[in-house]
Amino acid sequence: MSIVKKIEIDGQGVLFKASAAIPRIYRLKFQRDIYKDLRILEKSIGEGDEECSNLDLFSLEMFENIAYTMAKHADPEIPDDVEEWLDSFNMVTFRNLFY
Repeated sequence: MSIVKKIEIDGQGVLFKASAAIPRIYRLKFQRDIYKDLRILEKSIGEGDEECSNLDLFSLEMFENIAYTMAKHADPEIPDDVEEWLDSFNMVTFRNLFY
């Protein structure tokens, strides 16, 4: 069973799919453990207060990779290259999703 949700990002409706396959897909694509990365992100974001956030470029890249994995899982037509997919959004869009 999976969960599919459409979220508006930069004026575009983007489908995201969460299922038991996500950790495996993420590991195969990025050679990283999604659970460890989510813990790092949780610590970086803090309580969602921009003033207390320690969000660095590494954390932002992890967030982008997780978002990409879930979007690609929902829509196989998304490009295989993360950067190509990210190019379809405004630069500050993903940073603003944290707050």
